[in-house]
Amino acid sequence: MQNLFESGSIVLGGSYLERMTDDEFFDFCQQHPKLRIERTANHEILIMSPTGSRSGKRNFRLNLQLGKWWEQHQTLGEAFDSNTGFTLPDGSVLSPDASWVSAAKWNALTTEQQDKFAPVCPEFVVELKSATDSTKTLQAKMLDWLRNGALLAWLIIPETETAYIYRPGQAEPELVQGFENELSGEAVLPEFRLRLTELR
Repeated sequence: MQNLFESGSIVLGGSYLERMTDDEFFDFCQQHPKLRIERTANHEILIMSPTGSRSGKRNFRLNLQLGKWWEQHQTLGEAFDSNTGFTLPDGSVLSPDASWVSAAKWNALTTEQQDKFAPVCPEFVVELKSATDSTKTLQAKMLDWLRNGALLAWLIIPETETAYIYRPGQAEPELVQGFENELSGEAVLPEFRLRLTELR
């Protein structure tokens, strides 16, 4: 088994992990509840430390805004926080900082699937960069979200007050400069607007 440090994460790889089933990976994560764990499409395991307090504050405010929108649009789908893992079509298991799944996708899952890392790609995801994250790594992750079926994905970088908006079929993400702006949920999340100033 190989251990590598990558942008504040430990990367574990090897033949045993390549053979690990989805259920075995879920059980592995339950045995280590204090760790943030993801899995790549190649079945490498990424182990990340908890975020710093400023990142946690920003993530709370991000999810609070999404939650307030969800309260008014509950019939459209379900919203999720950063503790939620999703099993994507390429076999990876990723946990965005905030996400939303349409009612049609969510209700098509069995209760057992909902209780584990649901085999579904959220239509909407947000990744909020922390101080130890690599922007380049997160940009690659955003493309993974799109390849797996996300319809709208935001990468938010507080230290430079920038945001990148990713959409399917778009050659380059749209750049939003300045946290005095708001981000629109567009047709994916009707009437949702994220006030970036609250993430300072």
